[in-house]
Amino acid sequence: MPTQNTDHYATLGVARDASPDQIKKAYRRLARELHPDVNPDPETQERFKQVTAAYEVLADPQKREMYDLGGDPSAGGFPGGAGFGFNDIMDAFFGGAAGGGRGPRPRSRRGQDALIRLEVDLAEAAFGATRDLKVDTAVTCPTCHGGGAAPGTSPRTCDICKGRGEVQQVARSFLGQVMTSRPCPNCQGYGTVVPNPCGECGGDGRVRTRRDLTVKIPAGVDTGTRIQLAGEGEVGPGGGPPGDLYIEVSERPHPVFTRRGDDLHCTVKLPMTAAALGTTLTLDTLDGTEDVEVRSGTQSGQVVTLHERGVQHLRAPGRGDLHVHVDVQTPTRLDDEQEQLLRRLAQLRGEETPSGQFGREGEHGFFSRLRDAFR
Repeated sequence: MPTQNTDHYATLGVARDASPDQIKKAYRRLARELHPDVNPDPETQERFKQVTAAYEVLADPQKREMYDLGGDPSAGGFPGGAGFGFNDIMDAFFGGAAGGGRGPRPRSRRGQDALIRLEVDLAEAAFGATRDLKVDTAVTCPTCHGGGAAPGTSPRTCDICKGRGEVQQVARSFLGQVMTSRPCPNCQGYGTVVPNPCGECGGDGRVRTRRDLTVKIPAGVDTGTRIQLAGEGEVGPGGGPPGDLYIEVSERPHPVFTRRGDDLHCTVKLPMTAAALGTTLTLDTLDGTEDVEVRSGTQSGQVVTLHERGVQHLRAPGRGDLHVHVDVQTPTRLDDEQEQLLRRLAQLRGEETPSGQFGREGEHGFFSRLRDAFR
């Protein structure tokens, strides 16, 4: 450490009657020029130590007064003055304090979001529904009302940090004496301690409980859709505001209908004769009983569409469609009379020895439908 023979004013290049602002500006200028990160040679590092030591003395009113009176200010550390710390280095390079004045952190903090999964039927997903649920989340403690202290008591100021929530430490380094701050280990940075915690919540300010909740499911939801309920999640520590609750929908499989987007699909198996002659089928849809007209000559794989009989669009008006896929069944067991009738039909239609039409898979059906459309 420099002795009293060192002229700190000359080291910083200021007059003996320089103001604190002039001293700080001089130190900033020299620190930028001499910092080891900028000039790593040993002579510059030694010069930087001298400048730092000079600023350490002249920036502290008590040390400066002691120095001006011929005393040795380096013997006492930082008695009652501002001293030289990490904030001074940051102030020298960036013109401001580094994280100073944070103060104690609040005990009350926002709670976490919660997620529950809900199974719904196809009809509930299509038209919407209202469901009553039991939700297990953290709520404000009814005994201490979130304060964390036992009834009749209250938190008191921490004896270690005096309510600041942080403590300071002084360490020596090549820069001189450096002051750092860290959260108070006694109060964990809150600035207060709870000597008599609430017996019900243990001082956390919240307890877990099961509560009833009514959820409105909008029409058009699908598996994976999430419904956000603001403020219905976990209450935060210290009785802080609650987070949000998310309801993730899972749609149960339907015994008849398969959902693709907002359209519904089902398959109807028809005997060959019904497909050839045409028929009317009765189908139980989500809207009730509907008649499905199957035209004569319907082929296996053709689709009969019932418009606006699907699922309600979630974010737009209207509904999807219901598609009925026809599966024509060829008889596998014929008695003698039935076989004779079919042979007679084949004879009348000239189909006793059909040649068939070969092509790539799906080609015949596509061109046939295209030809039929132009007809």
